[in-house]
Amino acid sequence: MRAYNERLVLSLVRRNGPLPKMIIAQMTGLSAQTVSVIMRSLEADGLLVKSEPVRGKVGQPSVPLSLNPDGALFLGLKIGRRSSELILVDFLGQVKKRTVHTYPFPEPKDIEKFTLKSIKEFEADLGETNKISGLGIAMPFELWNWAEAIGASIDKMESWKTYDIQKVLRSYCSYPVYLQNDATAACGAELAFGTNQNKRDFAYFYIGTFIGGGLVINGSLFIGKNGNAGALGSMLISDKNGNTTQLINEASIITFERQLQEAHEDPSPLWNRENGWQDFNEKITPWVERVANGLAQAIISTTALLDQEATVIDGAFPEQVRSKIVDATRQAIKKYSQHGIEQPVISEGSLGTIARALGGASLPLFDHYLVDQNLSLNQ
Repeated sequence: MRAYNERLVLSLVRRNGPLPKMIIAQMTGLSAQTVSVIMRSLEADGLLVKSEPVRGKVGQPSVPLSLNPDGALFLGLKIGRRSSELILVDFLGQVKKRTVHTYPFPEPKDIEKFTLKSIKEFEADLGETNKISGLGIAMPFELWNWAEAIGASIDKMESWKTYDIQKVLRSYCSYPVYLQNDATAACGAELAFGTNQNKRDFAYFYIGTFIGGGLVINGSLFIGKNGNAGALGSMLISDKNGNTTQLINEASIITFERQLQEAHEDPSPLWNRENGWQDFNEKITPWVERVANGLAQAIISTTALLDQEATVIDGAFPEQVRSKIVDATRQAIKKYSQHGIEQPVISEGSLGTIARALGGASLPLFDHYLVDQNLSLNQ
């Protein structure tokens, strides 16, 4: 656990880029001497490095300090309904290593085998340069509840009730292991590594097999008392027939999968190939419109409650699909009354398919190195 002022400096440099000591002192209200001590300590720990001096002003040239990409490493494990993914990222969130495992449905022992084998290979490649600070697991809570929806054996999925993946991996790893809901973790990744990290307040929708979400309030990830804040997929909306349903039933990838199955097409390319969505370009429009209609209603509701700076939409699909959904949502929201609220600003997420694994990797980053007043992690 790093001292608050050290976390504060690291958070400011992460959010603003290279900063000289004088600017950090002005931003924090700390004395120049205190900032110098903090930055020397962070530099000695290998977390900050000096950038090129800035010349051309009166007095000595200022020397900005920036984050050292090699200062710390993080592992992120995404466990999904159709695939698992393990990544190794550096201090800037750049992916150094990545491996993916696909399946018809998730089985605990299969995922355990994949994960332990991959961790061993990653650590062997690092050798003496191993600076892994932690492993974060991003997975749906109560995974066993979705057996029927994903066509899995209820008996096999029931095993998740008594299987503790965090405990298993903690017994293997020499560093802390964290656990968070996958969509909430993806929101954390957007906050830590994405293009929306400078937004102070945003609601975040992540469209995976099932849609989920997260909340950023006052620049921090907010998870709530039970870790379920931002469960945006549970929001009530109206479908095209005027019936009340949950957003998860209208704006999830599984609804597209079912659409393809009803047309007697194999949906597996959606999950098994990086460019698999290209196979269904002509079939995607009805699904996009359905997703957009559900999102528009949910965004109005979240805006009425949070008055957020923006709503961010991302998902486990290519960028062009995300752009279509965002554009369609901006059009769909015009159909609904927005009296009494500011017009919602809808932005694209920036991390896509890898967001949940990156979200896992962000958990030890938040816990060790960043200021986050709202986050209480399960470690």
